[in-house]
Amino acid sequence: MPRMTGSRLFAEMLKGYGVTHVFFVPTILMDALADMDDVGVRKILTHGEKAAAYMADGYARARNGPGVCMAQQIGASNLAAGLRDPYMACAPVIAITGGPATASRYRGAYQEVEDFTQFDSVTKLSLRVDDLARFPDLLRQAFRAATSGAPGPVHLRLLGSHGQGVEGEADLQPLVEPQFSRLPAFRPAPEMERCRQAVEMLSKAQRPIIVAGGGVAVSGAQAELVELAEKLQVPVATSLTAKGAIADNHPLSVGVCGTYSRACANQALAEADLVFFAGTHAGGQVTTVWRIPAPGTRVIQLDIDAQQLGRNYPNAVSLLGDAKAGLRQMIDAAQRRSPESAKAWIGRVQQLTSEWRAKTEPMMKSDAVPLRPERICREITQALPANGVVVSDTGHAGMWSGQMIDITRPGQRYIRCEGSLGWGLPGAMGVKCALPDRPVLCFTGDGGAYYHLSELETAARHGINLVVLINNNSSLNQEIPLVKAAYKEKRDDLSGELWRFRKDADLAKVAEALGCAAFRVEKPGQLKDLLPRAFSMGKPVVLDCISDEQALAPTAWLPGAAPRGH
Repeated sequence: MPRMTGSRLFAEMLKGYGVTHVFFVPTILMDALADMDDVGVRKILTHGEKAAAYMADGYARARNGPGVCMAQQIGASNLAAGLRDPYMACAPVIAITGGPATASRYRGAYQEVEDFTQFDSVTKLSLRVDDLARFPDLLRQAFRAATSGAPGPVHLRLLGSHGQGVEGEADLQPLVEPQFSRLPAFRPAPEMERCRQAVEMLSKAQRPIIVAGGGVAVSGAQAELVELAEKLQVPVATSLTAKGAIADNHPLSVGVCGTYSRACANQALAEADLVFFAGTHAGGQVTTVWRIPAPGTRVIQLDIDAQQLGRNYPNAVSLLGDAKAGLRQMIDAAQRRSPESAKAWIGRVQQLTSEWRAKTEPMMKSDAVPLRPERICREITQALPANGVVVSDTGHAGMWSGQMIDITRPGQRYIRCEGSLGWGLPGAMGVKCALPDRPVLCFTGDGGAYYHLSELETAARHGINLVVLINNNSSLNQEIPLVKAAYKEKRDDLSGELWRFRKDADLAKVAEALGCAAFRVEKPGQLKDLLPRAFSMGKPVVLDCISDEQALAPTAWLPGAAPRGH
């Protein structure tokens, strides 16, 4: 067994697992960071631990493999907070933190807090590395756990505030298991008999629909999803996480369903007599808090995590396995249905989709000033290159982009924030690090951008050349309905304190001062020229789009409820 330092082992194992970037706030594993120069792993120094976690998350989702973030002991709480989003997204993030040294534990050492349990609720696995000899096998276990089954974050806490407990020399073997460098690490397939049962039910249903979730994207099962839908003539809705799994202009595509959804998708799902959840937990967002489909609707579910099967809806058929493997077996078991056999149902779904598009078309073409977000989204759709990636923040950013941006080409991707406002900018930077040769556009609002605005300097310093489009309404205007309710419709300056920002803040000038190219966009026609130009500039670009303060994204369609927006 070779003699080496734990720092060198860490650098070599990251290289062996294909990790190209590490996101961190010092001081943590400084010797290892120096050793990374020798093996070609790039060090991305961020302005905050939470941003480092978000970058590792975006990197992991874009790469479909592990992302790594690190922080010293005092920053561990911030790093743990940043793991909430990758945990909800089932993203394989490996978080490394420092921890108390044995000699100082329980003695009130400077910056020392017992923080290990903070990671319990936001990781699949949290491990202490108390002995240098255990570092190799526990690091391998971190990669195995992060990428196996339903993926998710893993935490390793090292001895010493900056992990100096692994900097010594010992007999260490940098063993790498390449299987755990990508997702999925395994492709278990459901029992064939269950697949036949599922196919039979879909074939006999009058109004079946498929709801594709993030598991389809992680598994790389987009082609199988479309092939099965076409073979059985079944319409497809997606979760927001799976947006783009089927092209938005495909005849069987009905769009994103759930709370951040197109009305037509929820309407079709509400009318369905059989729902096939493929690679989704059928959680609250994709089902509009378990109201669509209505309780009692027949359900088939395919998931790699047995605990999710039937968790939210009792299943008529449960399929335990990888999405790609399971869908392939269903394709093999299916008899092709003629379009005529499903004509009535497909016609109904296409009618709903056409009606939704007709209703949104005027705003999509609007020349209003301040800008309408719908028009901004249309310009993104038209300018997005064939291999472009849209990365969306949450809240209104997720609602606008999920509904209004069309993903129409096989090489395009959509990656969304799972729930933590402010994730968009650092998350998109991580995506760009994983996909350096592809155009990446971050869609966020000014409320989201403010969270980690300092990371624009990080992007400029490291040449992370993404485009950041800010839907800037100088507010958190998604809160307007809540403010109205709290103030009983009485509007005054004090109510504005709950949701308005300064209107004279110039984010384009801030971005320029931090080293980015930046443009203030006040007329919708400017975007037609600026977006292609921004993609080709070879440096981080901010497009500060001044939009209508009162433009509220349409809320989820529900049976019998009055729609808001449009």
